[in-house]
Amino acid sequence: MAKKGAVEFVNQVKSETRKITWPTRQETTVSLIAVFIMVFVSSIFLYFADQVIAYAVRLIMGFGG
Repeated sequence: MAKKGAVEFVNQVKSETRKITWPTRQETTVSLIAVFIMVFVSSIFLYFADQVIAYAVRLIMGFGG
């Protein structure tokens, strides 16, 4: 009984794998570039946000500015 279940499972996996639509090389490249741009923009934003918060904390704590 277990072999029939395993064989059926493998057949279902193969059937579902055939339904996958993989992205083209161009779609992957465009997505990768978009991710790198967003990481860069996010890192710049977080850097400046950190600098502003650090400045505000220094003013509040009285360490000068």
